[in-house]
Amino acid sequence: MEACRYLLLAVVLLAALPRRTTTSLQETSREEIEKALETIEEVASNNLGQLCVSQSYRLLSVPLQTDRFEPVRQKADLAALLVQELALTRQSHGNQFAPHQLHTVVDGVAHSLLGSERSLLAARVLAVNSTTNLVSSCSVWRRERGGTEWREPGELLVGIEVPQSLPWYPPTGIFQPSMPSAAGFWTFPYYSCQARSWVISYSVTVPTHKHGNSGYVSVDVDITRLGINQCDPSEPHSSKDNMLNVFRGSHKCHNTTKCVYSESERKWSRGSYVCHCKAGYYMAHPQVPFLGNLVEAAWLDALSNGSSTYETFRCERCAPGCQTCDSHAPCLASYNWPFRIGLLSISSSCIFLTLCLIGYVYHNRRLKVFKVASPIFLCITLTGCVIMYSEMAAIFPVLDMYTCILTKWTRHFGFCITYTALLMKTWRVSLTYRVKSAHKVKLTDKQLLQWMFPILLVMLIYLSTWTLSAPPIGEDIKDNSGLLFKQCTYNWWDHSIAIGEVFFLAWGVRVCYNVRNAESLFNEARLISYAIYNIALVNIMMVAFHLFLFPRAGPDIKYLLGFIRTQLSTSVTVALVFGPKVLRVIRGQGDQWDKRARARAVTASFSLNGIGLVADETTDLYQENEELKEEIQKLAGQIEFMKIVSMEVNNRHVKPKPGGYFSGIVGAGMHLQSPRTPREPQNSGSESRDHV
Repeated sequence: MEACRYLLLAVVLLAALPRRTTTSLQETSREEIEKALETIEEVASNNLGQLCVSQSYRLLSVPLQTDRFEPVRQKADLAALLVQELALTRQSHGNQFAPHQLHTVVDGVAHSLLGSERSLLAARVLAVNSTTNLVSSCSVWRRERGGTEWREPGELLVGIEVPQSLPWYPPTGIFQPSMPSAAGFWTFPYYSCQARSWVISYSVTVPTHKHGNSGYVSVDVDITRLGINQCDPSEPHSSKDNMLNVFRGSHKCHNTTKCVYSESERKWSRGSYVCHCKAGYYMAHPQVPFLGNLVEAAWLDALSNGSSTYETFRCERCAPGCQTCDSHAPCLASYNWPFRIGLLSISSSCIFLTLCLIGYVYHNRRLKVFKVASPIFLCITLTGCVIMYSEMAAIFPVLDMYTCILTKWTRHFGFCITYTALLMKTWRVSLTYRVKSAHKVKLTDKQLLQWMFPILLVMLIYLSTWTLSAPPIGEDIKDNSGLLFKQCTYNWWDHSIAIGEVFFLAWGVRVCYNVRNAESLFNEARLISYAIYNIALVNIMMVAFHLFLFPRAGPDIKYLLGFIRTQLSTSVTVALVFGPKVLRVIRGQGDQWDKRARARAVTASFSLNGIGLVADETTDLYQENEELKEEIQKLAGQIEFMKIVSMEVNNRHVKPKPGGYFSGIVGAGMHLQSPRTPREPQNSGSESRDHV
């Protein structure tokens, strides 16, 4: 009864044990993995040779991760403790089991181990005489595949020496390296001829006591249900998966393919995977993915015989730019480089001519046709045009992050410089034109530059922040034919700056509308207004073309649209603002005032830098105001003089004093008559003078 109570306690404790971690696996060499795979293939193909005739098992010299079998280990450790406590160490006088009681305990522990874990194939508990190596007591239980449990009487017999060929027997077995704290040892995986399965055994040694008996508890775990995963390790190893991760990375897929593990009925077999083409590759001939067993056979054949069959299990590279494909059809849009070079050459010529024009304006800056238009603002305008022309060089190659950054800078900063310079000059005319008082508004070039600088600074800060925080990159987009090409990304940075430029254009159009009736020297204010109208119209039209008419145009069409936009906005601006000036200089009229402006009495108020129709070269507005005041005073004196002359001459009752200021005028034959007095004959006039 006492033995039964202990047996019942053992069964309860075996059923409720906590888990704890076990050893970590050591690295296995490539040669050992290949030898293990050859052994697995021999067993799977029933090419056993002398196996199961002269040998009882075939060992794999590769360590197996045993974390998944932690409950088995814990139950075996507890069983060993029970055997040590109840069966072997309690042989002292007065506390000794009877032989039948000892056999009952050992048999109960072995059967409880087998029944408490469904993955076990066998459970053993035995006592061996340490001196003679004879079995003192043993109990072996096995389980068939159908689930039937039965006692194995022939593996170990009482009174017979323990066989030295048992893989699980601690004195002679082959075990994996384990943690120092582990009570027992795990064997390497091996194929058991008796069980016809791949198993791994765990054995625990019960320490020797004073009577010379050693105890052993051993269990066999069925691992045939696990699969041989030879694919590359893409995820951390897990003890809950159904694969043997020790064989990871041993596949033979070509470097143009990738290994994908395949669940199959033959779990323990070499080549339990398929080879799929990697991204950017395709199969030359439509077929199923390459089967792993065929790939393994071709690889072995090439390794041993130098066969070229293995090269048939490779994929062909897709056309450049294709992530996935079914053939070698192109995925990238082609670039018409001669066409793009031609457009770039035209833009480069425009840049060269604009730079020459800057030098030409500076050389002739003292001519009236350039002087009245502020040479410094003319040079700033041309500098912005050069930057805008440079956009064609930025978008010429295949776009990447650096070319996209350069594109944004040349487009927006060049536009800001050109447009602001033109607008500042027109704004000065607008302010002067709207003044209705006698006092004139004085706006010099220096003051306008002070107004222009904050606008350029805001644009500079915005573009710098954009470049440092979220630089644009070249993204793949598809054209109408589904071919990919690079285009700079558009995000809220682009939308924000576009909204700001729209409001800036609207303000410029309003300023130009306000000065539509203003007269200026050489008609420059009107020409600048036309240029600003043109810039606004061209940008709006090109945005509409990109969004609605050509949303999926190819790279060459996009480049052509950029060229057209640059020419219509930049070249037309240069032609309108500078064309008439250069033409006048060529005709030799660059230093002559505009006759039509002189006829319309255009003053300094309506010139673009404050210079009016004066003979000298002064540009001081204060001095010009003082001169105008002097002219007005002279006119007021002449009017007063004419009033006095009219009163003296036409009044018959007033006679000029001899030698007076007006006597010379009358003596010279000047006769003024009041319109109310009729003219008298000559003689009567003489009499009248005598009378008076």
